[in-house]
Amino acid sequence: MNDGYFMKTALALAERGKGFTSPNPMVGAVVVKNKKIIGRGWHQAVGEAHAEVNAINDAGITARGADMYVTLEPCNHTGRTGPCTKKILEAGISRIVVAMEDPNPDVKGGGINFLKNQGVEVDLGICGEEAAKLNESFVKYIKTKKPFVILKCASTLDGRIATRTGDSKWISGEKSRLFVHELRHAADAIMVGIGTVKTDDPSLTTRLEHVEGRDPVRIILDTELSIDPDAKVLSLESEAETIVVTGGLAQKKKKKLIEKKGSKVIEISCQDGRIDLNALIDFLGESGITSLLIEGGSRVIASSLTQEIIDKVFFFYGPKILGGDDGVPICRGRGPELMSQSMPVKEISIRRFDDDIMIEGYLN
Repeated sequence: MNDGYFMKTALALAERGKGFTSPNPMVGAVVVKNKKIIGRGWHQAVGEAHAEVNAINDAGITARGADMYVTLEPCNHTGRTGPCTKKILEAGISRIVVAMEDPNPDVKGGGINFLKNQGVEVDLGICGEEAAKLNESFVKYIKTKKPFVILKCASTLDGRIATRTGDSKWISGEKSRLFVHELRHAADAIMVGIGTVKTDDPSLTTRLEHVEGRDPVRIILDTELSIDPDAKVLSLESEAETIVVTGGLAQKKKKKLIEKKGSKVIEISCQDGRIDLNALIDFLGESGITSLLIEGGSRVIASSLTQEIIDKVFFFYGPKILGGDDGVPICRGRGPELMSQSMPVKEISIRRFDDDIMIEGYLN
């Protein structure tokens, strides 16, 4: 068993915090002595003990003289909890292996340098790429104060997300849809256009099989505030709020009616008659939203791509063909004239859910 093995164990622990730690990162830690894991821990929820503390507490007094593997640089400052570096010194950890430095430029390197100055051996970079990907939303947000934006769509093989009547149930299979609920659980917010709300009347909540999922904040793009006051998203029993984004053309009476139902209405500037998504992204970042999942419809997908707010895509292709040109396309509106002007998707990975194929990749 080498450093990589123990760090991968810590990364698997960190992932258990998915959906529960935002705006904090997911972090996992293991304490190792004589090549055996004697303590495990992860950051379980925002405001609760950090991974290092939980792992040391799990190891108890046997932690003295042991090694620790942690997926993110230990904090050396006091926030909702005390500094982890102090706990590490008190426990007598002799060596610490860190996957990646804290991406926050204000604290980056502080924990590592402090431990080194106190005589603790520090190794950095084991499984660093995996650790950065695990916390890609946190990394972007902490550097830019803007949310990490994910685009998800499900399409037939001939590129349609619905029939000409708007019917889309179901393009993808049950396992694909369950994975989408995992994406919702991990995201701070989910966004759709008013067309999706009018056609599908979705709840936009999280429904998982073996854990109580966390609902994301629901964001509805509705330039003219035409949403039905009886829409499901305005009448849910959920801890997450619903935000209706309008372009400032809304009647005050309609706005008050929606707000009376417990939802929020905000005004964002428009471009060419549509919500300025970059301005909205800035607003969401200022509001503490670290990650956003976009689920459609076709005009919202097109706008989010052309306004270049997308960081990552999940495209699901069900083994179905409509065979006509009158269904709803993935993107609606004008595209580029030349293939050389298309948007390259990088770092591609492909996954199969029964008969569905999912393509995952990055744009920015």
